[in-house]
Amino acid sequence: MAKIDAFFQLMHDQGASDLHLVSGQQPAIRIRGEIERIKFDVLTSDALKGMLYEITPEHKVKQFEETGDVDFAYEIPGLARYRANFFQQQFGCAAVFREIPSKIVTAAELGLPSVISKLASLPRGLVLVTGPTGSGKSTTLAAIIDEANRVRKDHIITIEDPVEFVHQSQGCIVNHREVGKHTKSFTAALRGALREDPDIILVGELRDLETISLAVEAASTGHLVFGTLHTTSAAKTVDRIIEVFPSSEQQQIRSTLADGLRAVIAQVLFKRIDKKGRCAALEILIANSAVRNLIRESKTFQIPSMIQTGKKYGMQLLDDAIQELLNKGWISGDEAYMKANDKGRFRPFLKNPPTDFTEA
Repeated sequence: MAKIDAFFQLMHDQGASDLHLVSGQQPAIRIRGEIERIKFDVLTSDALKGMLYEITPEHKVKQFEETGDVDFAYEIPGLARYRANFFQQQFGCAAVFREIPSKIVTAAELGLPSVISKLASLPRGLVLVTGPTGSGKSTTLAAIIDEANRVRKDHIITIEDPVEFVHQSQGCIVNHREVGKHTKSFTAALRGALREDPDIILVGELRDLETISLAVEAASTGHLVFGTLHTTSAAKTVDRIIEVFPSSEQQQIRSTLADGLRAVIAQVLFKRIDKKGRCAALEILIANSAVRNLIRESKTFQIPSMIQTGKKYGMQLLDDAIQELLNKGWISGDEAYMKANDKGRFRPFLKNPPTDFTEA
């Protein structure tokens, strides 16, 4: 048993999402969104490095020494998998570990709207799950892929850095590919995937022009493609995809994206106040013919209105989802205000409304 495993057992027992190990500081865990210190000695850089290298593959140690950054996955059988990131900082090395549960939670167990599960049965197209870091994108995607794995008889390829949730093949054949370990890059893996008879492709992160271009192309040529972006609303997601391309290509990509896009899910996580745990608020855009026309005609600013009137398709605005959680008494008015798009809507729920000069 590696020395660091005791920290993983502690975070698992405490229900923590992340473990922070930083040279010159005490270890800390993130519980329900907040950092809490662990009663432990301050970590020296040499002691921490020794602890980290005990669980790190040799080629990853070499990469970290050369570049100062590295990502990989670590697993404790019977406990959980962990997404690891090492980095160098002012006082030495540091690491952050995100716990990835070994059991994949279904969409129903997560309390997600029923339309989310239906996305797993789409024959083709592009589905994007977006939100800030730590908003539960990977968990939502895992639930959708799990649904597809159970109800379909197809080939699923996931391309991640590193592999997070591990799906055991059920109705589908599932192949997991890790960037840096099984393939050189997202781009190389996506190119290869198109020759590997896939029906569903999961791209862990749409990071750059080439990856986005290949993902949109794959979705337009008969594959069902899932991907993530760090955007905060459906309209901003569409804009982000288009703005990655040179201006001379943007009209063409608008047309291609309009044809291929099937849904955008933008989500944020909230700390519950009624009990321990967290819950998600989702904005859901379903790309019907009216939405596709808005994308083609460069009228993405009208997408929120289209979501507002598209409830029969399963669409919902993020602020409406936040309002529902607030009405149920699950979340605080303060956090609703902080994470809402239209902050003015939630000011009446604050006891002491802040003066925010950035909103002037």
